[in-house]
Amino acid sequence: MDTNSKAVIVSKPRGPYRHHELALKRLIVEETLQPGASVARIARKHGINANQVFLWRKAYREGLLPEPSPALLPVTLASSVATDPLPEPISGSPARGCLTVEFGQIRLRIEGHPDPEVLRLLLAELRQR
Repeated sequence: MDTNSKAVIVSKPRGPYRHHELALKRLIVEETLQPGASVARIARKHGINANQVFLWRKAYREGLLPEPSPALLPVTLASSVATDPLPEPISGSPARGCLTVEFGQIRLRIEGHPDPEVLRLLLAELRQR
């Protein structure tokens, strides 16, 4: 009989790593930052290890969990623009005001005294659509 026996270690294979969206990470971290919040309870509620939440909190403080960037809209510059004359401003009129332009689902609100050239370009572009 052989007396030199070797121990065999059988390990359970690990499952795939879970990847969480940035928005969910921010939501969970911000939930833990509320007064009286327990990181352990919040982590358990979301089915995440509390140590992972503490790492996310550290990343949050360091600015590594950025807010989602706003969607950018495509811009097309036209070389030729209609050059209709702008009406002369009424003298004595207040410089404050509000201009709202709605075009389909687009709503543009301009407050104050807008630049006439910018308004001309904006209206010319909307007229072509």
